[in-house]
Amino acid sequence: MVKVPNIVTKIPGPKSQELINQRNEYVPAGVYLVQPVTIAKSHGAVVEDVDGNTLLDFTSGIGVTSLGHCTDEIVSTISDQAGKLIHSCIHVANYKPYIDLAKKLCDITPGDHKKRALMLNSGSEAVENAVKIVRQSTGRPNIVSFENSFHGRTYMAMTLTGKWDPYKVGLGPFVPGVYFTPYPYSFRCPWGTDDKEECGKAAIHHIEKSLFKTQVDPETVGAIIVETIQGEGGFIDPPNNFYPMLKELCDKHDIKLIVDEVQTGFGRTGKMFAIEHYDIVPDVITMAKAIANGLPLSAVVASEELMGDIYPGSLGGTYGGNPIACATALKVIEIMEREKIPEKAEKMGKKLRKQLNELQEKYPKIGEVRGLGPMLAMEFVKDPETRKPDPDTSSAVMKECLKNGLMTLKAGLYSNAIRLHPPLTIEDDLLETGMDILEAAIKKHA
Repeated sequence: MVKVPNIVTKIPGPKSQELINQRNEYVPAGVYLVQPVTIAKSHGAVVEDVDGNTLLDFTSGIGVTSLGHCTDEIVSTISDQAGKLIHSCIHVANYKPYIDLAKKLCDITPGDHKKRALMLNSGSEAVENAVKIVRQSTGRPNIVSFENSFHGRTYMAMTLTGKWDPYKVGLGPFVPGVYFTPYPYSFRCPWGTDDKEECGKAAIHHIEKSLFKTQVDPETVGAIIVETIQGEGGFIDPPNNFYPMLKELCDKHDIKLIVDEVQTGFGRTGKMFAIEHYDIVPDVITMAKAIANGLPLSAVVASEELMGDIYPGSLGGTYGGNPIACATALKVIEIMEREKIPEKAEKMGKKLRKQLNELQEKYPKIGEVRGLGPMLAMEFVKDPETRKPDPDTSSAVMKECLKNGLMTLKAGLYSNAIRLHPPLTIEDDLLETGMDILEAAIKKHA
């Protein structure tokens, strides 16, 4: 058996560096690169670069390959569907994988009300179309989003994103009709309390008593959009009281609640969808990333009330709901249900959180451990009392991990959090190896 990780050159190796040099010559800098690695092949939780280095992957391509890279059943499904139908366009002719997936998504998303599902290519497109659906069906033009959020890079999705750098620099003017409100980021609560529940209450109070009194008439607000857990924002899970109160607020003003599950969906938090942790039913759910384990696919699921009478031709796209991607998504869901992947993820999350909490006790620069299930992050601070962000330490830890064969990612408003995104099917020994590398990196730099 090949040792994992197995580092045979410095990283990046010469072949990787040559391809990175070519990338820098031919690809715009806006397509940023986090890890100086050029991957040649992958399987499970392991990737191999063009220089022959084998690395453990705790990124899953930003939470995409939740069932592991190049899983045999997934590869077989892709091959089988490619031999039958690659493309026809859902607007030109109907095909079974799209319809079967629509039915399945309506079945597995929260709520027993009648729903409809739309397939697209990316999380950004899902968000764009969720807003279109709400605006057209309600006649209300305005949308409320949260500070420190990320919803995508297309124009409406970017406008809804509550972080300026790097996503919005030099790209204005933005889409009108979008308003921002603070998120209950309890470690740095905007209202100055260390009580999580009080922070949750304050977030709702601010919308009702400030935003709706000074910025926008709630009668003109079509939807409030929120990531169930802020992803790029640093894996920030809100106080437990936040979502029930937010849904109550939305219902009071007949505002639709759009839950962005692009990064949290499909078992990542120990539930099929993260919003299930909070026992509410949103009006609209957007999803992407892990839905097809690496193929470009996203979806919007919404109530019949919202989707039933959308004007023909106003939704969709040439490639949205590609037959291969839809067939793959059906296989992903089948595997997740058959193998009880969300339940296994929940157990993994408890184990990882225990390990991270122990690290926090040993290393004061870990200011907070947070997240749901195995979707966890550590926020690094210069001092636990002042909580001043420490992006230098998070960068050093990430680089040290890569040097020793573990791929990780940073996140957060201040880029001072390390987030964990291991495949949900990772073997126990590889998970332990990765955590050992992570701890060694923290010990060295924190």
